[in-house]
Amino acid sequence: MNTGRKNDMSDWFIYAVGAAILYGLHQVFTKMAADRISDGLGGLAVEGSAALTILAYLAYLWMAGKWNQTSSAPGVWYSVLTGICVGAGTILFFLLFQKGGPLSAVPMVLAGGAALMAVVGIVVFKEPPSWPRLVGIILSLIGLFLLRSPAGN
Repeated sequence: MNTGRKNDMSDWFIYAVGAAILYGLHQVFTKMAADRISDGLGGLAVEGSAALTILAYLAYLWMAGKWNQTSSAPGVWYSVLTGICVGAGTILFFLLFQKGGPLSAVPMVLAGGAALMAVVGIVVFKEPPSWPRLVGIILSLIGLFLLRSPAGN
């Protein structure tokens, strides 16, 4: 949500660190689960527990008198699209691990997603391009293609 004030990295950086840690653990636990549960049931367990976690957060906000949640039709629609992407992505990660994909491949896979986000940020959201950002996009894509190389070669 844009509040009209200048973005200060200190306002959001701690959330970025927390999200990075939790999404990193997400992949570690997905790898650990992948050979112990099928992709569809594993995905359902992941997304179901995620929904319960969010429900607990909303209940906390309500009971603590800190309810600040708003919505709009486009906001709900984009959130549903996000959920579809997360659900399908979770299934693909289960399949990646079940087919023998290494946990160390995940950062490169996510870097491909980061490159996509950076390109969309520049093209769609008109965020200013910079040389470091463009080099990051290129390196992310190179890393993704390097996944196809056999380990040790």
